[in-house]
Amino acid sequence: MAGNVRPVADERDGLLTFLAQQRHVLRLAAHGLSDEQARLTPTRSALSVGGLIKHVTSTERRWMAAVLHREKPLPRREIPASAGRDALAGFRLGERESLSGVLAAYDSVARETEEIVGGIEDLGQPVPAPRGVPWFPDDADAWPVRWVLLHLIQETARHAGHADILREHIDGATAVPLMAAVEGWPVRPWLAPWQPSG
Repeated sequence: MAGNVRPVADERDGLLTFLAQQRHVLRLAAHGLSDEQARLTPTRSALSVGGLIKHVTSTERRWMAAVLHREKPLPRREIPASAGRDALAGFRLGERESLSGVLAAYDSVARETEEIVGGIEDLGQPVPAPRGVPWFPDDADAWPVRWVLLHLIQETARHAGHADILREHIDGATAVPLMAAVEGWPVRPWLAPWQPSG
């Protein structure tokens, strides 16, 4: 996938293509990392590159379950007290998890999303709104599928930016040289594709 999104045919194509681009950018931050590096939390936050990929995978899977009405939002009173601790675990790449494993899961979720959205005739179809989550308003009963896709683009882009910062702290690699390495760009006077040190 190139550094910019290709021209899009319509709204559905645009939403899915921009989401795919943000997934690609997030994955770039993991290029060439070992499992140990993917677990590192090199800033003051508890975030790691592997943990971010695990988190966005889980988030996208939950939203697609909501689109298919497989998952009912919990009322506020039913959300367990341990939910905050469990959410933090969702941002960590565990010792028994691998970067290749979370990347494979992310690829699988991406294919599922493409298939699900491709089968929806009307992107205005309502999706039940989450309940009891402070960052979602309590007065919305549902949002359209297009809102879910825009939200996934926003969520993925936010975490792709986090991953860029983490990666730079790990080994100094930045987004454009990583993209050049992954996509096989030639060396230019102003840009050298990333290469492992040593």
